[in-house]
Amino acid sequence: PVAAPVATQDVKAEEVSAPVSASAGQEATSPIVGVIYTSSEPKAPNFVSVGDTVKVGDTLCMVEAMKIMNEIKSDVAGVVTEILIENEAVVEFGQPLFRIA
Repeated sequence: PVAAPVATQDVKAEEVSAPVSASAGQEATSPIVGVIYTSSEPKAPNFVSVGDTVKVGDTLCMVEAMKIMNEIKSDVAGVVTEILIENEAVVEFGQPLFRIA
């Protein structure tokens, strides 16, 4: 019986934080599960860094799923204000990757 109220509180906390995230910018999320790469190859510069201006369609990162490299492109134009992932981390479907304001 105690676990149900805790779960309800967690949901409320997420609902409260969602509008704050929206006001601080939009989040680019992962459309698939896989391993994320922030650059095209190990010694290459990252696709984007904090402070970079991106346009709709610019590549933000790559996600490898089932040996296929998938480019993750920006849906919005703006400035990258936060990078929420690390290179070569496993990401989940819908996981926030970048914040763009």
